[in-house]
Amino acid sequence: MDFWQVNVELLQGFGNTCILFFVTLALAVPLGLVVAFGSMSRFLPIRWVTRMFVWVIRGTPLMLQIFIVFYVPGLVFGVQLGSSRMAAALVAFVINYAAYFSEIYRGGIQSISQSQYEAGAVLGLNRKQVFFHVVLLQVIKRILPSMGNEVITLVKDTSLARVIGVVEILKNAEHFAQYGLIWPLFYTGLFYLVFSGLITLLFRFAEKKLDYYKG
Repeated sequence: MDFWQVNVELLQGFGNTCILFFVTLALAVPLGLVVAFGSMSRFLPIRWVTRMFVWVIRGTPLMLQIFIVFYVPGLVFGVQLGSSRMAAALVAFVINYAAYFSEIYRGGIQSISQSQYEAGAVLGLNRKQVFFHVVLLQVIKRILPSMGNEVITLVKDTSLARVIGVVEILKNAEHFAQYGLIWPLFYTGLFYLVFSGLITLLFRFAEKKLDYYKG
C-alpha cells in the first residue's frame, strides 16, 4: 500500500472519529445539564434516581457500556439497535459523557454563593432570571477548565468505538499494522495531538474572553 492510499483510509476513519466526537458533544452537553438539575432537585425520588444513574455510569468502564448498548437491546428486548454500530456507540458515548458533564455542572452551580440569589430577589428577580442573567456566566467561567479536560478525553475515547467494529481512525491504523505497516499508528497519534491541541487553544481563548470576571 502506498502513502496516499493509507492517508485516504485514515482520513475516512477520521471522519467517523469526528462524527463520534461532535454528535456526542452536541447531545451530551445539554443532556448533562438536565441530569445536573435532576441531581439537585428538591423532589427526592428524582434526585435519588438521577444520582444513582450518575454513580453507575461513572463507576463502570465506558467500554463495558458500549458492549451493553450494542448487545443487550437485541438479546433481551429484540430491539435491533446493535444493527447500527455507530448508533450504538453514540448512545453509549452520549449517556457516559452526560453523566460526567452533569457533575461538572452541579459543582459549578453549587459553587455560586446563595447570597447572589438573595440579592436578585431583593431586586425583584425570580430564581430563573437570576440564574440566566447573573449566575450562568460565572458558572461557565468556573467549569471551563474541567469541561476542557473532559472534551479532550472524549477525543481519545472515540477510539473505544472500535471494540464493536466502528471503523474510526485507530481501527484503520491497526488494520495496516496487521500487514506490517507500523508508521500509520504513529501517524494516527498526530491526528489526536492536533485535534486535542486545537480544542486546548479554543478553551484557552474562551477562558480569556471570560477573564474579565474575577469572581
